[in-house]
Amino acid sequence: MERMDRTKPDQVGETGAAAIEQHARPDTAGNRTVATRGVPASAVRAMTTFSPADEEKRRGVRRMKITATGLLLFVALVYVLAKWASSAGAGPWAGYVAAAAEAGMVGALADWFAVTALFRHPLGIPIPHTAIIPTKKDQLGVSLGEFVGENFLSEDVVRQRLRAVGIGSRLGAWLAEPQNADRVTAELATALRGALTVLRDSDVQAVVGEAITRRANVQEIAPGIGKMLEKVVADGGHKRVVDLVVSRAHDWLVLHGDSVMDAVQGGAPGWTPRFVDRKVGERVYKELLRFCAEMRDMPSHPARGALDRFLTDFASDLQSDTETRAKVERLKGEVLGRGEVQDLIASAWTAVRSMIVSAAEDERSELRLRVRASLLSLGARMATEPKIQGKVDSWVEGAAVHVVTTYRSEITLLITDTVAGWDAEHTTKKIEAHIGRDLQFIRINGTVVGSLAGLLIYTISRMLGA
Repeated sequence: MERMDRTKPDQVGETGAAAIEQHARPDTAGNRTVATRGVPASAVRAMTTFSPADEEKRRGVRRMKITATGLLLFVALVYVLAKWASSAGAGPWAGYVAAAAEAGMVGALADWFAVTALFRHPLGIPIPHTAIIPTKKDQLGVSLGEFVGENFLSEDVVRQRLRAVGIGSRLGAWLAEPQNADRVTAELATALRGALTVLRDSDVQAVVGEAITRRANVQEIAPGIGKMLEKVVADGGHKRVVDLVVSRAHDWLVLHGDSVMDAVQGGAPGWTPRFVDRKVGERVYKELLRFCAEMRDMPSHPARGALDRFLTDFASDLQSDTETRAKVERLKGEVLGRGEVQDLIASAWTAVRSMIVSAAEDERSELRLRVRASLLSLGARMATEPKIQGKVDSWVEGAAVHVVTTYRSEITLLITDTVAGWDAEHTTKKIEAHIGRDLQFIRINGTVVGSLAGLLIYTISRMLGA
């Protein structure tokens, strides 16, 4: 009753692959057919080859087919013998047996037709509404995709499922365990090292340099500098700088008096006598030394007041004078454009990266210890504080809902296109290998139930005198 499939696994795989390739040929526009558009190669290979487990299931299906067919032949033989016995006058029992066997044959044949119609045309006859799986494969894929989208990828289902799981409290309890915090810390350190290793220094330096330059060019710095300088002068913060500069200048003059006098003498006219030049140089040097000493030792020195007024006026010009602000902006552009500044940015990134990599590799570094402590603290709070649990659950639900609502059509399309890319004949055989054994029990049950039903009907008919 059933045609036994003796095709070798490798032949089946080649046939299925060839059929898939045929379905995937370009159309007149040079595009691949819809049947295999976007179908992963692994999915195609999975449906064009039989694994050892598949082969074992196919052998189980064959055994069950033989059992179900053997039972049909057995009731047919019983029916023939019962009819022969009834015609030979064996007694009323022969009629009961014949009725039961006849109904059993009808049930077995009906269920054989139903099971066979799922996978192929019974006896090769193209009866309508048979060979359902191979002929309706694409429609089944569409229906399966729609079913998954409506019942598994809906917003309400996702929210209810995630809310029932309680991700916030579970994640918190898991993070609160020291060994788990250590594991997460180690994984984060590995990821950080990998990211810094993959990044090229030149790329990062270019991005950082461009970002700093763009931000500096967009924002005018003169008013900010003016406000800061105004506050510094008002608070007297510049006086320490003045003290330091004046003190260092006095010390320098003490150590380099000869150099100062030589410089003054060298600038004198050639027609003046040398002793006059020397006297002038000594006089200039002593005045400079006296000026620095007085300015150092006298907080109320007139030069200090003049400097205060100059800084105050300059702070005001930085905030309000258009020409001064323009000069500062031009100076800013020139400074940022210098190669030394870009080299400084590059060296800063190299130093920062080296510091981070070293800290990530050292298990006892301050970075890893702080990350571990933060994870333990976060886990403890998530495990005990409902407010934080609610926030985490809300974030997870929102992210999951965004994914399923945004990409639901792509997910269902993947199912549809994958099923459409399968070879119909090979897919039918593979599905039959997985569920065919259970379907053969339907044939066996049909034979038994049919026999019992036939016996019951025949018995009632005899009781009613029919």
